[in-house]
Amino acid sequence: MAPAEELAERLGLEFTDLSLLTQALVHSSYLHEQPSAGQSNERLEFLGDSVISLIISEALWQRFPEDDEGSLTTRRAAIVSARGLSRIAQRLELGSYLYLGLGASAAGERARKSVLAATFEAVTGAIYLEFGLARTRDWLLSVAEPEFSEPHTIDALKPAKSVLQELSYARTGRAPHYRLVSDEGPAHARQYVVEAVVGGEALGTGTGRSRREAETEAAHEAILALDHEGSD
Repeated sequence: MAPAEELAERLGLEFTDLSLLTQALVHSSYLHEQPSAGQSNERLEFLGDSVISLIISEALWQRFPEDDEGSLTTRRAAIVSARGLSRIAQRLELGSYLYLGLGASAAGERARKSVLAATFEAVTGAIYLEFGLARTRDWLLSVAEPEFSEPHTIDALKPAKSVLQELSYARTGRAPHYRLVSDEGPAHARQYVVEAVVGGEALGTGTGRSRREAETEAAHEAILALDHEGSD
């Protein structure tokens, strides 16, 4: 059974044409080795990003009628960030269905948060084109229900970089520093790797499609490292 067919079955969706779902699973690295495979999932990723943002924004607006714009924005960011979407992708095991180049696969791209998030966006884009907005909304809110159900307070949803800055000042009297490790890939698909440095020590590493996204991921990792130190 082809990956797209297996995934459609896992998602409980009956596609009339699996070509879009197949395209959603094609990472750009695969085309470097198999140029005849068609297009990568980047166009579907672009579409899925907007669809996800609309559906999640609408759902938050309905579920939290007392929240102001800032609080709703914070809640949305916690779900639609690369970190948030990668959690959903991991539950669906999307990485196992990806078409990856051999080098990218060996480098662990199948488990990379930014890759998983992008794949989830692409799959959502394919579902939207096949089934329309209403059906996509039902599916997305179903797979994202754990993110809505977690009893987060707004304080707990504060941006990771803000939290790390507070922790860094408390520990060292200085703000954290974000060090760019690498910046690779074509202009439309850059891959940034950043380290979060606190008191001269690199405590977290993050990857993302923008430097800001990579810094956020690095901040999350650094916070976990500091929490672990505090619990020892």
